[in-house]
Formats: sequence, C-alpha cells, structure tokens
Amino acid sequence: MSLKKLMRKDIEPRCTYCQYGTPLSGGDKLTCRRHGVVAADYHCRSFRYDPLRRTPPRPAAIRGHFTHADFSLGDDS
Repeated sequence: MSLKKLMRKDIEPRCTYCQYGTPLSGGDKLTCRRHGVVAADYHCRSFRYDPLRRTPPRPAAIRGHFTHADFSLGDDS
C-alpha cells in the first residue's frame, strides 16, 4: 500500500485513528483529550487524522495450486 493512499483526505473520521484518542484496555472505548471517554467509532469536529494509528486491511489470500511452470517465462520443454 502506498503512502499516498494512507494519507488520503476522504478517510471516514473515527476516534480510533484520531491523534487525540488513546485506546483503553478492554476494547471499544478510548480516552479523548477533548471529550473524555468515548466510543471507538465516535468522532467530533476536533478530529485530526493520524495515519500511524490506522491498521491497514490484511492482504487478500492467494488461492489455488501453482506449479513451477506457472512462473516460468520461456518454453523449458
């Protein structure tokens, strides 16, 4: 994933990846410097995106059975 894709402007605001939010132990609650304890999917107008707090999606699994011939460029007969 490119850095440009992580830094895009159309990220849906959530306290989970806001620079003011700090996760609490136990799961879906955060401590916000501005609003106190909030839900992870909450957001306010003080939202400031921090790309380092965002967990990227897992890459797609490669399915299928491949042989050595699938990866060769020439005719090795």
